[in-house]
Amino acid sequence: MDDLDRRILAALQRNNRLSFAELAELAGSSAASCIRRVNKPRSDGVIVADISLVDPKALGKSLTVVVTAVLDRERLDLVDECKRAMRVAKEVTPVLHGYGRCRFRPGRDMVEDVEAFDVFVKTKLYTNPMSENSEA
Repeated sequence: MDDLDRRILAALQRNNRLSFAELAELAGSSAASCIRRVNKPRSDGVIVADISLVDPKALGKSLTVVVTAVLDRERLDLVDECKRAMRVAKEVTPVLHGYGRCRFRPGRDMVEDVEAFDVFVKTKLYTNPMSENSEA
């Protein structure tokens, strides 16, 4: 990967709806070169998805909360089950798993309001057998 590839990828990360002509202009290349240089990382799995970021407020999600859950046990099967439960929870954005005191971070939770967050905490976090406590 060279500087041109990095410029192309940076432009795509800002706006993946650019035409190849627009991308070429931003990256300082030709459209044909950009086509080749975009298709290769897609086929190699470097570009893993083309996504759209949606304004949470447009979906009625007016509250974004960062939650840290401290796990009580460190058995691999239980950690995996806890991560699986958070992945399927509609309120949770990507799950992070780390080391140290904070072993599990459900990510940014987007909910309609404080009452919806309270329901999420009671039904998804406090009921999980892995959760010792949580901080919001």
